[in-house]
Amino acid sequence: MGETLGDAFWLIIVAIMWGSTNPLIKKGSTGIEQVRRSNALMQFVAEIKFLVFNWKYMVPFLLNQSGSVIFYLTLASADLSLAVPITNSLTFLFTILTGRLLGEESASKETYAGMALVMAGVTLCVLDRT
Repeated sequence: MGETLGDAFWLIIVAIMWGSTNPLIKKGSTGIEQVRRSNALMQFVAEIKFLVFNWKYMVPFLLNQSGSVIFYLTLASADLSLAVPITNSLTFLFTILTGRLLGEESASKETYAGMALVMAGVTLCVLDRT
């Protein structure tokens, strides 16, 4: 039981890391569409350079990838039938909430109702495993 709750805790942390960084990565990559080069290879290199030297992109990207490392380490002991629903559904929830905090378009009532159902479903999954 304790191990399942510990795994659930880390999976929720991963969902927070992934979900909260998704809108920040999107916002940090603003301006990449203005990068123009003469051929495909130079375009690719210029876009990579734009992103790597852009702290507004790199900081959330590295936090997001840190979440991936925690997810990988947690999978060693976590029940997959618990890990996947927690991380995928809660990532969606935290992406919407963070996007809203950053001023992105407001979600509809149906989206918020869906988020409540997601939370209820994840809670039931965790309670069933404990």
